[in-house]
Amino acid sequence: MSDKIKKLEETIALAKLGGGKARIDSQHKKGKLTARERIHFLLDEGSFEEIGMFVTHRSTEFGLQREKYLGDGVVTGYGTIHGRPVYVFAQDFTVFGGSLSEMHAKKICRIMDLAMQNGCPVIGLNDSGGARIQEGVDSLGGYADIFYRNTLASGVVPQISAIMGPCAGGAVYSPALTDFILMVQNTSYMFVTGPNVVKTVTHEEVTSEELGGANTHATKSGVTHFACANGMECIQYIKKLLSYIPQNCEELPPALPYEQSESEIRPELNTIVPDNSNTPYDIRDVINGVIDTDSFFEVHKDYAENIVVGFARLGGKSIGIVANQPAYLAGVLDIHASVKAARFVRFCDCFNIPLLVFEDVPGFLPGTDQEWNGIITNGAKLLFAFCEATVPRITVITRKAYGGAYDVMNSKHIGADMNYAWPTAEIAVMGAKGAAEIIFKKEISEAENPEAKLKEKEQEYLEHFANPYRAAERGFIDEVIKPEQTREKLIKAFKMLENKAVKLPRKKHANIPL
Repeated sequence: MSDKIKKLEETIALAKLGGGKARIDSQHKKGKLTARERIHFLLDEGSFEEIGMFVTHRSTEFGLQREKYLGDGVVTGYGTIHGRPVYVFAQDFTVFGGSLSEMHAKKICRIMDLAMQNGCPVIGLNDSGGARIQEGVDSLGGYADIFYRNTLASGVVPQISAIMGPCAGGAVYSPALTDFILMVQNTSYMFVTGPNVVKTVTHEEVTSEELGGANTHATKSGVTHFACANGMECIQYIKKLLSYIPQNCEELPPALPYEQSESEIRPELNTIVPDNSNTPYDIRDVINGVIDTDSFFEVHKDYAENIVVGFARLGGKSIGIVANQPAYLAGVLDIHASVKAARFVRFCDCFNIPLLVFEDVPGFLPGTDQEWNGIITNGAKLLFAFCEATVPRITVITRKAYGGAYDVMNSKHIGADMNYAWPTAEIAVMGAKGAAEIIFKKEISEAENPEAKLKEKEQEYLEHFANPYRAAERGFIDEVIKPEQTREKLIKAFKMLENKAVKLPRKKHANIPL
């Protein structure tokens, strides 16, 4: 028996070496952790249980039968993060460059199946050269098996993808199907076709970093939600992200203990919105003034900066926040902002995370670029996302709520549960100047001093419409509140909505305007 136990111990030690010490050293020289090191830092100490350690490929083409490594380039298993169970796979770049084979894919699929059956998040740590070319269609089939499971798991359990090295070709589509993507600056990249192919086809000279690096996808494409400075920061972001979301679609998000103070009044909120309605301010000041201290965790921070989305806690409970950002493009809604917010709203609705909307929006961005690139269907995505959301939904209008954008930003008309407005709110079809020019066109043109008459009519329109009281008279605003009362009102309102239940019409699934 002792010989067999020794043999087992030797086999386990061999498996843990991956592609060997030289390749592990090479990984470290690139500033990258190994697959096992990543799992070690991600999971609670001693909680990882590996599955499929001894799996190897069964290929015989191109001499592969002479080169086998235990685990076949991916470490899979389960463990806990802050005591909560998760399933994880980490591709091992030291084995065939982390390339995906038939058996490599089967290991990942096994983990995903277990995650769905047991209602736990699944985390993928990606570091792969792509499909294992020597295996041909077996490798391609492996990718498709993973894609299928990503789609089945969508909205059932949270799926998080960390790109910690290369991720190219077909490999990019699995992360794209998951809920959140994190990338590491300078050591990770994602693209469908690499720089060499781009040069051949389009004659563009571009580096891997420029084409698909973390900063590129964080700012230009919006593919990644977080661009992390290094592998350890990426791991910390995953842990923080999980702290706001539930295990699965049947559970509520985790809550922290919270003792209400004597007063939830926040006087500093009274002075954030400027007297001049055209003066910008940072909506994050409003967010941070309302939520629990230091609890805001922004998502997609560097993409479509005219809208801010992220998780926070209010009275210890997790919420999702969507807020127009008047400090960038005046907070206008455009294609990128609409898609960014729609995606976030749908995630929150999938996983029972209540939504809080801060609204200061002058409308949709005009122009040929927006129209020709589909602002109509892209703007409709945000409208659709809010309309179908059944979680508790509350809107606070801080200043402008103009035109169709007023409707889209979680208005009462599309199912918001509670709608508050600050006294500075302006709820109207359009800005006062534009409205006056249309309504009083004849009167202005015939006036002795058209400019003065325009100013007069602008003021008249402002008094009639650019305030929250007309909407409150109609019941579209539930209450006009002092800014300092906002936190107190929201804590009570979300508490009141805790048991909200909505029954939607029976259907196979909706047809969102993609």
